[in-house]
Order: sequence, then C-alpha cells, then structure tokens
Amino acid sequence: MRILLYSSNYYPEPIGIAPLMTELAEELVIRGHKVRVVTAMPNYPERKIYPGYRGQLYKKELRNGVEIERCFVAIRPKPGLIGRVLLDSSFAILSFIKAISGWRPDIILATSPSLPACLPVAAAKAFYRCPSVLSLQDILPEAAVQTGLISNKFAIKVFEQLEKFAYHNATKISVITPSFAQNLTSKGVPADKLECISNWVDTSYVRPLPKENNAFRQAHNLKGKFVVLYSGNIARTQGVRTIIRTAEQMQGNPDIQFVIVGEERQLEELEELRLELDVHNVVLRPFVSEEAFPEMLAAADVSLIMQKHNVVGFNMPSKTQKIMASGRPIVASVPAHGSAAEAVRQSGSGIVVEPESPTELTKAIQLLYDNPEKAEELGKRGRQFAIEHYSVNQAINAYESLMEQVIAPQNAFKGLPAAQTVVSLAQDLRKSDFEEAR
Repeated sequence: MRILLYSSNYYPEPIGIAPLMTELAEELVIRGHKVRVVTAMPNYPERKIYPGYRGQLYKKELRNGVEIERCFVAIRPKPGLIGRVLLDSSFAILSFIKAISGWRPDIILATSPSLPACLPVAAAKAFYRCPSVLSLQDILPEAAVQTGLISNKFAIKVFEQLEKFAYHNATKISVITPSFAQNLTSKGVPADKLECISNWVDTSYVRPLPKENNAFRQAHNLKGKFVVLYSGNIARTQGVRTIIRTAEQMQGNPDIQFVIVGEERQLEELEELRLELDVHNVVLRPFVSEEAFPEMLAAADVSLIMQKHNVVGFNMPSKTQKIMASGRPIVASVPAHGSAAEAVRQSGSGIVVEPESPTELTKAIQLLYDNPEKAEELGKRGRQFAIEHYSVNQAINAYESLMEQVIAPQNAFKGLPAAQTVVSLAQDLRKSDFEEAR
C-alpha cells in the first residue's frame, strides 16, 4: 500500500502520540508498504519548535524508510484560544500544500488531535480520490471543554461542527477503547464505521528490568528507596500537583521517594509548589532519552497515572501500556468511569483511587509499600496483560488489515480503463435484469 500518514506529532517528540505514529509508520515500511508522513515541525511538549527545525517553512527528511515532510506551525508556549487558532490554521494550510505535492497515496491515515486537520485531510482525500481512516486518540472538543482549554461558546460550536465533519468524512474510524466507540455511536456515527484498535507498546523493549544496579536510580541517588514514579506530560488534564501534596503527607517515611519526570518548563511550576509546602521527598527531573526510558520505568516500585476529576471519561493516557509492560504496579488517580480506570481494573495491574485526593493516593502507596508481594503480583499481571493485549504486532496487524479492507473496494476496478469499467457494470446490470425478468 502507498500510505499518507497525516499526524501533527511525530519523531523526535518523546511523548503523546508521536512515538506511536513513528512506530506505526516504520513498522509499515518494514512490512513492505510505502509511507509518507505529513507533520509539523517538532514542538511538543515544550510548545516551541526544536533547535534544528527553526526558521524553516518546510523540511524534508528520510528516517528508517519513512518519508517525512514537515511544515512550520505558529506555536506559543502557552497558547490561548487565539494561539490555538494560529497553531491549527497554520498547520492546516501549510500541511495541505505538502500533502498534495507528493506521490499519490492509496489511502490516508489521519490522527486526531489536531481536530482542524480534518479539513486538509478531507481536501487531500478529494484531491487524490482515495479513502481515509481517522485514528481517534482523543475525543475532541469534549476533552478541551471539560478541562477549560476552550470556554468560548462560539469556538465550542465551531469545534463541534468540525468534529461532526471529521467523523462524517472519514471512510473508517479507529478508536483506542470501547468507550470511545460508545461515545461516537451516541453522536450518530454508524457502529459499522468504527474499529477498535488499542494503542500498543513494544514489550520486548519496555520490559521488567532489575532495580539493583539501575542506572536511573544510581544517577539520582535513589539506591535503597521505595520509588514512586510519575513520568509524562504535566498539563491541565493530569493533576500532577496532587503528587506534591501526597509527598507532603508521606514525609514521615524516609524510605519513600517521589520522582516526577517531565518537561523542564512544566517542572518549574511544580518546584514552586514543592518549595511553598517545604516538601523534601520529591525529585523533579527532565525527560530521559528514548534509550534510557526502559531503565527509568524499571527504577520505580510504583508508577502513577494521574488525571483530574473533570477529565473526559474516555481519555486514555498512552503511558498506561508502557507501565504495564515494565512490570511495575500502577496506582491510578483517575475518574472511576474512565478508560484508564477500566484498563487498570481489567488487567489487574494496580489500584484505582479517587482523583485529586492526596489522602487516597497516600493510602494506596502505603498499601503497596507495606505489601511488597502484592505489589509484585500486580506488576506481573500488568506485564502479562500488555503482552496479550497491547503488543506491537497485534496493533500493526489490525491497522494493516483495516487499511487493506478499506482500499479493497477501490482496487476492484484498478487497471481497467474507465470505458471498460462502465461497460462491465452495464453488462452486469443487463444480465441481472434479464435473470430477474425470467
């Protein structure tokens, strides 16, 4: 297949959907498909374009067989409504030019967010007269509205119309959890248009590693400590400040050490809270390299998943699968009805507690500290669940199969001249009419 992957996030961005889309594109190339990626200049999570990509309108790269075409985006460190409009509109316009200036794809695979990207995707789909698959990684605009990212009533209406258009225009929609599918069907999307494909993790790369002689522990003076780890985005949806308040409650135990790994600018705000509360059992560290990532996860005795009360119930943090694969127990401070809670409960990989409650988080951590056998068992269950349900091959097979299924009707008459196709259709219709008359 010749696949155009339309994703605003891609390598070298370290978190979110970028690593997933990178793995998907590269694995499809290994399987013999031709993949072209249209994406933005890397900017996430710092919200500023990376060095080496600044001052350029477009940049073309070839990485592991994948053709990458990047475009400039108007990004601000703290984008409000106007900033968001500039970001989305600049990507929509500039990316479309690149999308239609390369080789013709058999299919377009688009990811959401960003939601306004559905417009250039639809235009490219019409231009190439090919089908498209929408890989839905988050439900927008509900997530943005519930977290306060969008509050302007006009903007909300615009985004709701964009959402309807995106679902209507896509030939097929892949969703990452069954609750996503339920949300879409409640909005009138036909169930047969939906395919559930979970996000994945490379279980051979992210795997249980020993805590002894662990490079991350050694580098940050964590030897002999009971490490409670949070690694990932520190944004409005996460409620990471709850970790600092939990650490304050647990300062009486010198064995327990909290470690928060994230983007440096976001860590500065947490440092202010740490100093304000006079908390000394928290280590704040910037993101590690991709190579050091499995070792960092293995340094944990407990890994955290954090969300706020008002996070849309079907938001599924991509870190969930990675923590399970690492073989460490999870404490999920998330809404009880959400996808993250559902995954933790279904896998038996951890404990779900009320979000934004330092007291409940403290109880769960203390429970695992007091019961190391229980913690180890939860970690083993998570690892096994990741192998059975979140493997790379399983997910890529599903995407590959879905795209082949979508392309198949398009290929029915491929290679036939247009006149011959029309004649064939007419002959079939004439024959069926004759048989019906008989």
